[in-house]
Amino acid sequence: MYLGASDGLRNVWGDQKPKIAGMSQSQPLHDNLGDYPVITLGGGCFWCTEAVFDRVQGVMDVESGYCNGHVQNPTYEQVCDGNTGHVEVVQLRYDPKTISLRELLEIFFVIHDPTTLNRQGNDVGTQYRSGIYLSLATDRDVAQSVCDQVNQAMQGKVVTEIEMLHNYSSAEDYHQDYFENHPNQGYCAFVVAPKVKKFLQTFSNKVRA
Repeated sequence: MYLGASDGLRNVWGDQKPKIAGMSQSQPLHDNLGDYPVITLGGGCFWCTEAVFDRVQGVMDVESGYCNGHVQNPTYEQVCDGNTGHVEVVQLRYDPKTISLRELLEIFFVIHDPTTLNRQGNDVGTQYRSGIYLSLATDRDVAQSVCDQVNQAMQGKVVTEIEMLHNYSSAEDYHQDYFENHPNQGYCAFVVAPKVKKFLQTFSNKVRA
């Protein structure tokens, strides 16, 4: 069962006492969130990262999508073929009064393995690469700082790319809130659920009430 190689980062961010928490209701997609900052993250299958960030306090919206490829509005099948250059990502809108970009990235680096190129566990392909995709160039300093800190903790093995976001499109409707809608599906039960549990235990003070 893959949980990532980032357990050692608990020593970087500090241990948290586990909090007994249920799996919260996913946040619906909204149309009136234009004033909130955006960060887009690639950390393997978007079912996993979406399920985690749905539970983070201060995250106002989570959408699964594709970015940084060369095909306009690709389908899931095209992305999986590995020929579009796209990454499976989650796009977050967040309230900086409640959670900072640095805190979001700390969570991001704990819930996926940033040391495996084009791979997360048994999911292999360029669409699963680790990446931080910026909507604002001014976010680069924070992203680079966190990435450098993680890279030092992991003996220089981090392969996470930091790029400006381009050619983003939302994933098909059936991918949105996938874990919420299919918690007993095999992949969800054996891959997604452990990542959610890891977040709940490591960042108990960041769990949505």
